[in-house]
Amino acid sequence: MQVTETLNEGFKRGYRITVTASELDEKVNGKLAEAAPEIQMKGFRKGKVPTALLKKQFGKRLLGEAMQESVDAAVSEHFKASDEKPAMEPKVEMQNQDWKEGDDVELALTYETLPEIPEIDFAGFELDKLVVQTDEAALNEVLEEFASRVPDYVNRPRSSQAVDGDQLIVDFTCMVDGEVLDEGAGSSVPLVLGLDQFVPGFETPLFGAVEGETRRVEVTFPEDHASKKLAGKLATFQVTVTAVQESRPAPIDDELAKKFGAEDLKELKERAEEAIKGECESVARSILKRTLFDELDKVLEFDLPPSLVEREAEQIAYQLWRDEHPEVEDYDDDEIKPDDEHNRLAERRVRLGLLLSDVGERSNVAVTDAEMNQAVMNQARTLPGRERDYFDLVQNSPAMRGHIHASIFEEKLVDHILDLVTIKERKVSKDALLKAFDALDDE
Repeated sequence: MQVTETLNEGFKRGYRITVTASELDEKVNGKLAEAAPEIQMKGFRKGKVPTALLKKQFGKRLLGEAMQESVDAAVSEHFKASDEKPAMEPKVEMQNQDWKEGDDVELALTYETLPEIPEIDFAGFELDKLVVQTDEAALNEVLEEFASRVPDYVNRPRSSQAVDGDQLIVDFTCMVDGEVLDEGAGSSVPLVLGLDQFVPGFETPLFGAVEGETRRVEVTFPEDHASKKLAGKLATFQVTVTAVQESRPAPIDDELAKKFGAEDLKELKERAEEAIKGECESVARSILKRTLFDELDKVLEFDLPPSLVEREAEQIAYQLWRDEHPEVEDYDDDEIKPDDEHNRLAERRVRLGLLLSDVGERSNVAVTDAEMNQAVMNQARTLPGRERDYFDLVQNSPAMRGHIHASIFEEKLVDHILDLVTIKERKVSKDALLKAFDALDDE
């Protein structure tokens, strides 16, 4: 194999690789010799088929395999010898398109190489970490939110019209195909307007109803309704409103605590405090991580392969466009062009990505199978009843596994770097923390 450099400009590299006919022939003969003992053909005993006949029978297929293996080996050996890393998948093209058996194979290898990443003295960085101490106001806010989830309902004045969020107490009968259905009747049934608890469309005619009023409601049961007798059927309900009730937050007491599985209000407060602490720590880490990246961006100065920046800018432009036009289904990717801001963000992301990758390699940071499995399990727990579907989806999607791996890898690298920098804690209120988070520029 012969390798000749044809291009060396900036990040661009080009090489002419020649795989000789004798090399290919040697590979083919080696494959034949390896397979021969197991081959049996009519008129010959197993393992006794003449090499010339084997070559005639299998030569073309084995030559194709030998060519592919030679190309792969040539590219691999080149990168090993040159100690270069391609920014993207190298382009390999066969130059002698009129190639025939017995000719050398001429290949053109082109790519952009990755830049050398400067070492960063992380000990010279000093970052603020925002720390929140739970105060009474923040704790009361969480408890009030708990109370709003399980409201008490009290009767409105008799002439009050029902509005969204009100609870109606209703009696009703149901008629389908002229027949009154016992299973379609209800008495003193609570119905909160706006929650769509019953058949779709059932609530709409009840808005504005007052206590003691009877209204006619016509709805069509869904085709996938649990009762085959009712599936797809038009039904007429006679609905009598026996009470119109407005919601009021539940009292913050031991009874409220029990509704959330706590023994008493003291335990509920402890849980609320832990929830606030967890939320604030997560937000504070996001701010700290962003601050770290901002500080690194200020000192990172090295040129970038144009292909990496171009690809990243295209992905940014596409994602932002899709976020702004979620309703559009038919569109032309070619019409979504990166602008200067997309290119600026792309350069930042590519530089930081290359730095993190280099730090990970230097520090031997890696993602273990146990960490991958734990991440998948944590995500699956957020999908009760669909855990198996999620496991199967991850198992069958290299892209999803790659995304999960990249996310864990980045967080481990951030932890590694934060261990090297100087961090000063600064106490702030929860409101100040959230304002700091909201003030972060979108990437």
